[in-house]
Amino acid sequence: MAGFWEEYLGSPNTELIEWFGGLRRRCRTGIVSNSFVGAREREQERYGFEDLTEVIVYSHEVGLAKPDPAIYALVCRRLEVAPEDAVFLDDRQAAVEGAESIGMTGILFRDNGQAIAAIEALLGPG
Repeated sequence: MAGFWEEYLGSPNTELIEWFGGLRRRCRTGIVSNSFVGAREREQERYGFEDLTEVIVYSHEVGLAKPDPAIYALVCRRLEVAPEDAVFLDDRQAAVEGAESIGMTGILFRDNGQAIAAIEALLGPG
């Protein structure tokens, strides 16, 4: 199982993780992950995601998965934000389209610079 978890967790994108963690001072943040049992604990051990963000929605815990629009609606409810006031970033086009289908602004991740710039442009100064 150790090899499986190594592959599942991958290596950290430290630049993006650090930037994302800093967003909490400016806006509400959440993570939506297609996952399975054990992911929350392993990701917390390795990356400390629960310390970086307000809400984490794991698909295996809620019985929904990206790109089902219901999972995006759930994270918006938990964050207490309207979908039209939310931004969703993912590296899969289908997941981005799922978020957009409920009114969220979707951004397809290509690289750190592009993703950070796109979100910063939406957030504006300060």
